[in-house]
Amino acid sequence: LLINRGSIAYYVYLLASRRHGTLYLGVTNDLSRRIHEHKSKVIPGFSAKYDVQRLVWYETYERIDEAIAREKSLKKWRRDWKIRLIEEMNPDWSDLYLILTSNIVILGQRVPPRHSGAAERSP
Repeated sequence: LLINRGSIAYYVYLLASRRHGTLYLGVTNDLSRRIHEHKSKVIPGFSAKYDVQRLVWYETYERIDEAIAREKSLKKWRRDWKIRLIEEMNPDWSDLYLILTSNIVILGQRVPPRHSGAAERSP
């Protein structure tokens, strides 16, 4: 767990409807807020229509251009590569949103767990 020292983080994330279910790939600068929006279905679209709201994987980037490049790269990946990526981080397909909202407090500030962004790669 890294302490966020006021810098903005950007997240590339994968949601699933269930284990091996429908997948949704996105990028955001506020992962907790964005996942809450998916779960609340406040924004109509793909994730609301197909009930895709379980956060199963994410990476953190310091720069938005890196996050967007990673998202674009992952959109080109085959489904089985994405499943392998999820299972390397989260073999049980647990909803990682529960960790984000677990009230982890460091120096008086709630901080989400961070996963360093890896260099662009394919399986």
